[in-house]
Amino acid sequence: MKAKKTSSELILSIDAGTQSIRAALVDTGGNIVDIVKTNIVPYYADHPGWAEQRPDYYWRKLCESCNGVLKKSGRAKERIAAVTLTTQRATVINLGADGRPLRPAITWLDQRKADAKGIIPAPARPLLRVAGLLNLLQDAVENCEANWIRQHQPEIWEKTHKYLLLSGFFTYMLTGEYADSTGNNVGYLPFNSKTYQWAGAYDIKRRLFPVEQEKLPRLVKPSDELGRITRRAAKETGIPEGLPVFAAGTDKGCEILGAGCLTPDIGCLSFGTIATYNTFSDRYIELQPMMPPYPAAMPDAYYTEVMVYRGFWMVSWFREEFGLREKEIAAKKNVAPEKLFDDLIRDTPAGSMGLVLQPYWSSGTTAASYAKGSIIGFGDVHNRAYLYRAILEGLVYALREGSEFTMKKTKTPISRLRVSGGGSQSDMAVRITADVFGLPAERPHTYETSALGAAINAAVGLKLYPDFPAAVKAMTRLRDVFEPVPENHRLYDKLYREVYLGVYPRLKPLFKKIREVTGYPE
Repeated sequence: MKAKKTSSELILSIDAGTQSIRAALVDTGGNIVDIVKTNIVPYYADHPGWAEQRPDYYWRKLCESCNGVLKKSGRAKERIAAVTLTTQRATVINLGADGRPLRPAITWLDQRKADAKGIIPAPARPLLRVAGLLNLLQDAVENCEANWIRQHQPEIWEKTHKYLLLSGFFTYMLTGEYADSTGNNVGYLPFNSKTYQWAGAYDIKRRLFPVEQEKLPRLVKPSDELGRITRRAAKETGIPEGLPVFAAGTDKGCEILGAGCLTPDIGCLSFGTIATYNTFSDRYIELQPMMPPYPAAMPDAYYTEVMVYRGFWMVSWFREEFGLREKEIAAKKNVAPEKLFDDLIRDTPAGSMGLVLQPYWSSGTTAASYAKGSIIGFGDVHNRAYLYRAILEGLVYALREGSEFTMKKTKTPISRLRVSGGGSQSDMAVRITADVFGLPAERPHTYETSALGAAINAAVGLKLYPDFPAAVKAMTRLRDVFEPVPENHRLYDKLYREVYLGVYPRLKPLFKKIREVTGYPE
């Protein structure tokens, strides 16, 4: 694989994820010229189930990454033509009239619940129950952070001048503008996914998510300009004053774009803190009634998503609990621990000798709030290598289940897979993916596809390419392709259909009993 020839322009792409904030310099051939990654503490919890972080902490870490990459790159700083931004989804921040945060950010990991009684009228409940929509709407109301703040901290809501996603907060800090990309509107907000605008006065979302219009930012389409770097932002970040900041999309949306998934026949898998299965669509398709698709990181498009809530967090969990040796060796060799874990499981057989993991380690992927994960099939042959392989296999089983559910709704079969995100650095994870699905699994030339997808938006905004297909063609390519091993696929197919798919339905009553006895999770 050869790096593509480029012009002299560079794009500073800021990628603020759950576990780190990256600042990358990307050239017009899609090459990561330099990158600095600053790890962050995802959240702190003052109460069980809460997950908050200080907005100034996020900003400080963004500045650290930007200053770091600009210092590291030397004179390359002079070639930066634009800035772009992608962030974690559904983390919200309240700003006062002076532009200062009024309270900690509520992150997407937060599990507190608002009271839905006063929001969904009692007379409507029987009708909604008959229509099968009551639980869906009630969950949406309860999970809406704005509803909780209004109910429990009304003085904060009263003082709120702007209610922003993390992307909107960073846009304000960089440009002084209260603006955000339509591609970032994922969460419990009154956003009309069909028009890419804030919901109208009579839209039901205005009742479910009652955020006043004046508290919301101006919406900008991906690749359009959000504003320009202010003098203050330049001083704090090191970014040259006056550079344009172009709208992009969420980290997942940008991953899909940066992986080159522009047709619905490609299953786009993201191996991140949340593991997801996505497909690109230029049509509005609801996988579940009243659950809109997500706006893509390009105008007038969507992506359908099924998520495994804890995803490759489970790999991090394994690394912390069982991978001390690999962590120490990786630190000495300056390599990713996942590469050493590949060596750990290279000689373990497909199917992990019957050890099967079901990854509902958090209730974020199921309708049942009491859902839990499980591992079955332990025998005396099993050790930590088998456990690690079973984690990877269980995650891919769940993603395959998501792909089959998606194909039933979209009526579009997939012909190949595209795998990105930090977990895609693992050869074994990608090989297992190909074998479980029975399809070629393609890996892009960089796993930093989120930063790359955002940079594609800036390249289009700068008119370096005439449109998104041209930019994607020029800035993305494949590094390698993993073909499925027929024998492994046959084994995985039987385990998936005859074992994995039956685990959760059989254990679901026991999970409910566990919550009744222990009170966890509430």
